[in-house]
Amino acid sequence: MISRRLLLAVGGASIAAPGLARAQGVKLGERAIGKDDAPVVVMEFFSLTCPHCAAFSRETMPQVRKNLIDTGKLRMVFHDFPLDQLALSAAAVARTLPPERYEPFVTALFAAQDRWVYARGINNMDELFKFAALAGMSREAFDKAANDQALKTAILAQQDADTKTYGIDSTPTFVFNGPNAKNQREAGARTYPDFAQLVAKAAG
Repeated sequence: MISRRLLLAVGGASIAAPGLARAQGVKLGERAIGKDDAPVVVMEFFSLTCPHCAAFSRETMPQVRKNLIDTGKLRMVFHDFPLDQLALSAAAVARTLPPERYEPFVTALFAAQDRWVYARGINNMDELFKFAALAGMSREAFDKAANDQALKTAILAQQDADTKTYGIDSTPTFVFNGPNAKNQREAGARTYPDFAQLVAKAAG
């Protein structure tokens, strides 16, 4: 798990700015995969620079998708929970893409996290742009998204609200809802058997 820490460049901007969040419209809309009527809904709170989040995406999520999401048992709802400025910029870029490209983009970033986050001697933003370009984003659109302060403030406002509502303080964290669970919080990257068991418990 990675614990939440202060974002250095937030400065004096208020992160409790619902007007800004509303102004972002579709960019702040729900990003999810799975059937709307799935009996269990899991909210995933993640930071794109969190290695534990990347491990879950690479090692557990493929089985979750195949066995639980594609079979209609589970709906996953994604919540950006950036823990540093690079993660915040990446989240802003992801949110600017068309909604259907959000999850594939996030998955690609997690799969190659070492290349754009932790490799030595790189320009992180230039490396991030390579993935955005593959998702169909021009450099001009990328720079605009990565520097969209209103969108970043709205993402932080939602993060703050999630912290207060669900008690999120680390990534990854999963919140399970189903016939036998209400806002059941589980922190840390989970193996597939562990995650599947939690889904089964929530389903009742």
